[in-house]
This record gives sequence, C-alpha cells and structure tokens, in this order.
Amino acid sequence: MKKLLSEYLGTTLLVAIVVGSGIMATDLTKDVGLQLLINTIATVFGLAVLILILAPISGAHFNPVVTLVDLIQGKSSVLQFIQYTIAQVLGAISGALLANAMFELDILQWSTKVRTGPAQWLAEAVATAGLLSVILLALPGRAAGLVACYIGGAYWFTASTSFANPAAVFGRMMSNTFAGIQPADAPGFVLAQCAAGLLVAACYTLLKKDGSAV
Repeated sequence: MKKLLSEYLGTTLLVAIVVGSGIMATDLTKDVGLQLLINTIATVFGLAVLILILAPISGAHFNPVVTLVDLIQGKSSVLQFIQYTIAQVLGAISGALLANAMFELDILQWSTKVRTGPAQWLAEAVATAGLLSVILLALPGRAAGLVACYIGGAYWFTASTSFANPAAVFGRMMSNTFAGIQPADAPGFVLAQCAAGLLVAACYTLLKKDGSAV
C-alpha cells in the first residue's frame, strides 16, 4: 500500500505541476515561447524533487511505460504492473482536477487541444524512448537529475512537447488548458509511447545478452 500510495501521490503532484504551471504561464504572458519555458522549468524542478523523495518507496515510476519495462525485465510482477498503472492513472486524473480547482476553473472538463498526426506520434515515441534509455542507463543515484533534465530538453526538441507518459495523457485530457490534449488524440499518443517502451526494452535486453550494457 505504501508503494501504491507513493505512485498515486507522485503522479498526482507531477500532473498538477505540469497542468498548473501551464495555466499560470498563460495567465502571466501571451508569448507562447515564454509559456513553454515557464511550463518546462516548473516540470524539471518538480519532477526531480518527486523522484528524489519517492524513489526509495516505490521506485518513483509515475508512468505505466516505466512499469511495463520493469515487468518485461522481470523486476516486477503482472499484479504489481496492474496496481501501479491504476494508481498512476488515477493520480494523473487527480492531478489535473487539482490544478483546475487551484486556478478556479471548472473542475470537471475535457480538453479541446488538438495534438495528432504522424509527426506528433513520432515525437512521442522519441520522447518516451529517450526517457526510458536514461532511466535504464543512469548510474545509481543519478536518475532523478538526469530524468528531469532529459524531460526539460525534450519539451523543446520534440514536436509534442514530450508527454512520454500514458498516465499523464489521461490526466491532461481533463484540463482544457495549455498542457491539455483532446480525448480523440489520446490513443495515438499512448500507442506511440507503449511501442517505444517495447522497443527500448527489447534493445536493452539484446545489449545485456551481448554483455555490453552499462
């Protein structure tokens, strides 16, 4: 239960940070570039803190694809994968609703922001593959900073602004704000993220078999 609570609370706060900072950014400026910068900075610092404080409890996945790769590598069970995924998705939804409430928006709402097309799906695959590679190859104790830095960079070099997280997609559907995504576009993002996760897991397994993985 401690692990599940950790995953729920961590994902809740992560999505609240992403959505809330996006709302704050649009309140502060109409410059889209500056809005993205504000959103990025808040996410980088918030994510690093959440990983540092919650990793000792649950591993600080906050992401079903991260848990899926753990399952493929035999580091977790099918039951744990299901439990973590449910906790993460519920946490992401809670985080979006919390952000809506903090900024006096309708708590229950759906995003109408269009994010779709092959370029966006490719961007999500790249963002997710990079994130998982960092997690798998980071030296012990350095994952928090490296993951946060990678996500910060991926905000800017990917066309999708790097969701890289199926749970976050579900949460961000429920806020019609800067960080949102309309529900009709969510399946494309989730499929791209899961495909990237399977590819990275397969590549890492091959590297391990060759004895050349870190």
